[in-house]
Order: sequence, then C-alpha cells, then structure tokens
Amino acid sequence: MQSQTSSLGEFDLIQRFFKTQSELMLASNPGSVKMGIGDDCALLTIDPTEEIAITSDMLVSGRHFFQDANPEWLGWKALAVNLSDLAAMGARPMGFTLALALPEANSVWLEAFSKGLFAIANQFACPLIGGDTTAGPLNICITAFGSIPKDKAIRRSGALESDDIWVSGAVGDARLALAALRHEIELEKDDLEIIEARMHQPTPRIDLGIALRGIANSALDISDGLLGDLRHILKQSGKDAEIYLERIPKSATLRKQSPTIQNQYAANGGDDYELCFTAASGARDAITKISGDLNLPLTQIGTVKSMQHSAPEIRIIDNDGKELNSQQADLLLKSFDHFA
Repeated sequence: MQSQTSSLGEFDLIQRFFKTQSELMLASNPGSVKMGIGDDCALLTIDPTEEIAITSDMLVSGRHFFQDANPEWLGWKALAVNLSDLAAMGARPMGFTLALALPEANSVWLEAFSKGLFAIANQFACPLIGGDTTAGPLNICITAFGSIPKDKAIRRSGALESDDIWVSGAVGDARLALAALRHEIELEKDDLEIIEARMHQPTPRIDLGIALRGIANSALDISDGLLGDLRHILKQSGKDAEIYLERIPKSATLRKQSPTIQNQYAANGGDDYELCFTAASGARDAITKISGDLNLPLTQIGTVKSMQHSAPEIRIIDNDGKELNSQQADLLLKSFDHFA
C-alpha cells in the first residue's frame, strides 16, 4: 500500500469513499434496498416468491493477493468473487456489505479501491448497503445478497447419473498469470496483459447462472481449481465423473505452453471464477442457445457416473482415450487449500 496517509477518521472515510457513491447508486436504482448505509442495519424488501442467497468471502493481504496489489483491481475482485458465488446458484444480486481492515487511512489507496469496487457494483446493479472499517492488517471481507425464485436455486447436490459436465469460458489463465508474476514462467508482455485481467478482474457469470435456472441440475463457481471444485459437486451428489482432458477449454495464450503446463493449470489452477455445471444430455440444445445468446463459450467436458466406491472419483481420459493412472491423475486433481 502507498505510504501517503491522511487524517481521515473512520466516519469521514466511510462518507468520502463509500457512503456517497452508495447513495448515488440507490437513488438511481433502489431495487430491493429500503435503507442502505446510515443506520445500525440495512433494510431489504423481500418478495414473498423469492428466496435469499447469502455468501461471504475474505481476501487477506499476502495470502490472496500481493501486498502491493493494484487497489483498483483489488476493489473489483473483492466483490467479483462474491458475485461469482451468487451466479453459481442462479441468484440475481441485491446488495453487499463491506468489512475493511486497513493498516492506515490512505486516501490515494482508498480512492482507487473504491473506484474498482463501485465499477463492478454498478455493472451488476449491486449496491453497497453497509459494513465496517477498522485499523489492522489489510483484510477485505464482503457479504453479498442475491435473490432467486423459490425452489429454483442451483445446488451442488443435484447432479444426476449421465448428466453432462460443462464449464464456461476458459480455465487456467489466472494460474498462468500468477506463474508469470512469480517469474516461474516467462511470457511476452502482450500475453501477460491479456491474462492478467483474468486474474485480477474476473467476470462473474451472473447472466449465465440466471439462464441456467431449471436447466442445470448442479453448479458451482471455479475458485480453487476446476477438478478439485468439481469434487464438491460429486461429494454432495454422491456421484463419480469421467473427464476428457482434451476438452477442457483453454485460451490461446495458455495453449502456447507445454501440454503439461496446459493441463495442470487448466485442471487445478484456480482463481478462474467460471461456472462448472451439470445438466441432462437432453438440455444440450438449450445450453448451446444460452452460449450464443450470452456470447460465452460453454464446453461439455465429461459425464456424471454412478459412484463405485465409498468416496467420489474422477476418472481422467487422455487424448488417446486412455485413463490416467492414479499418480498422473493426482497431479491434476489437487486444488488450492487456504490452510496448506
């Protein structure tokens, strides 16, 4: 964080960088928010035909982002990862709260952070409705609220035998960008700029999640790695899966790397914030239409199978149609662990 500080107090900070912009959003489009920042609680008006989806994510300096991270990008990503969770369940954003611990009340940093935060908040009509600030190590915690028609939430537990397994967009670019920034891999400047945005400013697939209501049987967002996250669906649904390695969608930039790097980053890289979902094979035409309507690639990468043992398994099929052995598969199935 930049060293420039100010004499801002807590309430001056909230008013200058957060409350005013929140009020402007609500004045133009209040939606379900009856009252936002300014009292002990926010008030949301709930349609009796809707259910409320609630999600929280915490970003910690040095753990989830570099200590010198661009604050504008950080503001965007802090909300994006929560909106991605809402997208996975088919929820429409209603609003969010922000809890922010800061080493110092740095006006330059706060100006940039709030700019990125409200850029994505405005894009997805998701106003800031409350929160808290305090002094401490840099830590950002957001809780987001969304609405879903009753009984239409897309859960992890709904995968059925013979379902197709799909993934949106392309995966692996965020991990490739991280490798480049850590100097583990050398990338051309233009290539790094293309994929760095995928790492720092992911796009929540809100429209896709809403379109998949009534079509997808299960879904989640890809935060810790495609195949590792897929295991959550399989565990909660009591199923196995068969995945075709060559079908996992990769960007042109990632495809410039060796096959080993391509497969590893796409399979378990994490930080992609695409959606992985399952649907009956009879829904393929509907999914193809959604892909065209949203101008978003949707790729069928495998099939849900009945569970053969006491724990879910993912069988990975290589380009030659052969199943990878357990040692090869384990390298692709590892995902990010916050305590590892």
